[in-house]
Amino acid sequence: MTVQRLAELADFYGVPVSALLPEGAPQGSSEPPPRLVLDLERLQEVPAEKAGPLDRYAKTIQSQRGDYNGRVLSIRADDLRTLAVIYDVPATTLCDEFIAWGVLNADARRAVEHG
Repeated sequence: MTVQRLAELADFYGVPVSALLPEGAPQGSSEPPPRLVLDLERLQEVPAEKAGPLDRYAKTIQSQRGDYNGRVLSIRADDLRTLAVIYDVPATTLCDEFIAWGVLNADARRAVEHG
């Protein structure tokens, strides 16, 4: 099980991650990486020449998940790294740009730096 999945389960059950670990497990101070959440409404306000690849990528994920709520979309750090290849920039640079556009939550940079 990944740390991300463990953190999601802990969040779902409303308990600390340590409650899901077996007794005697190491108690590290590391916290789960922040969730990467795209603001799809804000994405529509970004000029298409900038946001086109991100918009197409997000629509593909929505289609695969059958998730068409249209407001937000959770993505993985790997998705952001893939988008960085598409945009031909480092993932941290792209993350900063998405944050500046207002389409990505501000604490997402930590997930990219540690992922």
